[in-house]
Amino acid sequence: MIVNLAERAHNHNWRVDPIVRSLLDTDFYKLLMLQFIWKHFAQVEVRFTITNRTSWVRLAEQIAEDDLRMQLEYVRGLRVRKSEMIWLAGNTFYGTRGIFEPQFLEWLDREFELPEYGLRFADGQMQLEFAGPWAQVTLWEVYALSILSELKTRAALAKLSEFELDILYARAKARLWGKVERLRGVPGLRLADFGTRRRHSFLWQEYVVKAMRDGLGDAFTGTSNTYLAYKHDLEAIGTNAHELPMALAALADDDAGLRASQYALLELWQKTYDGELLVMLPDTYGTTQFLRGAPDWVADWTGQRIDSKDPFVAGEEYIAWLERRGRDPKSKRMIASDGLDVDTILALHAQFAGRIQAPYTAWDFQRAEDFQDPKKWRPERRIRFSAGWGTLLTNDFRDCDPRGETGKESALDPISLVCKLAEANGRPTVKLSDNAAKASGTTADLIRYRRVFGTEGMSNLPTLV
Repeated sequence: MIVNLAERAHNHNWRVDPIVRSLLDTDFYKLLMLQFIWKHFAQVEVRFTITNRTSWVRLAEQIAEDDLRMQLEYVRGLRVRKSEMIWLAGNTFYGTRGIFEPQFLEWLDREFELPEYGLRFADGQMQLEFAGPWAQVTLWEVYALSILSELKTRAALAKLSEFELDILYARAKARLWGKVERLRGVPGLRLADFGTRRRHSFLWQEYVVKAMRDGLGDAFTGTSNTYLAYKHDLEAIGTNAHELPMALAALADDDAGLRASQYALLELWQKTYDGELLVMLPDTYGTTQFLRGAPDWVADWTGQRIDSKDPFVAGEEYIAWLERRGRDPKSKRMIASDGLDVDTILALHAQFAGRIQAPYTAWDFQRAEDFQDPKKWRPERRIRFSAGWGTLLTNDFRDCDPRGETGKESALDPISLVCKLAEANGRPTVKLSDNAAKASGTTADLIRYRRVFGTEGMSNLPTLV
């Protein structure tokens, strides 16, 4: 049944309605990483902090403290339901049954509990942090981000009349349908929903996921949201994230150990998952240095997720590296996942999933029909390309405001909220990123890490989400 979103927003008591409805309402890779942490690093003490990179949006002036605390406390009281536990234990993820160990699921069922949080306000922003044993703390990340994102949405919706809400959602649905129309029928297209953490709302994400499933069929491969995968019989998508290499780097005792930690992590990961889930994320300290120094066995991994680097540049770099290592790129997977929208998805698919005929470029492929033209398109795969579509899938309300507010004046536009690991066993963590605008850490630590890893291949790109 399709929810009447406008009526729900106008008449429902949003203040008491839970934003996070299940502990599975998180990215699937958080659960895979949680098992890894539980197995190897459960007693490492960590601290996570929230950062609003869209600093001109003063969240503390939009979100009521009582509402935020209510939602955070509600999540702290959640436990994994019996039916969800059965699904986790018995489902086939990535073709592998039993990816979650019985002992881990027993711990998750009987012992897991989110710790308390720290919350204070300064300069119009909310300073929210989570600290404690790593295995207890890590899941706070996505819950906190989705709560803040939806509370921001609710504050904006509360200012609109029922008629204005109806117009808002009509425009957003029309925009979503326009995206689906441009993607339908593109040969070989593969994309998934990666939009949980900065979604407009849970209900909107659910609506979007069902629309993509119904509108794109097999081209829509699933969702990173574990709860929606469970609820709608979809594939749960995800492997790992920057949190792991950041922690292992912080725990290293010297520069040599720091440099080697990025590969030690991959070795431990592949042993833990018996050679499954082998998609690497090499940009934490720079993709170029990672690939140059990687042991040969890393080239046997299934693929690479591209996050902070220009995906056109990063994809070509990955293909060239595979060829130098004697591996066939056609057998590997490239997953783009940062700030994607339809134009970029189509252009990346044209460049990497097939071979373009001169004088055309990837940007000439802007409609499904363009991929049917044999003069433009010859489907000779260069690499198995897929897209992880995030914020601009689940929170694209730009220019949909019925009052005509846009840009910095619109409270409905998405913002760049992140929750990052700040400390591991009392040592500060660092992320260099391929995009210098996304780097995090103290000045002294950034200087040290750049000396150890270098800065080759890095750039400074605009950050949308």
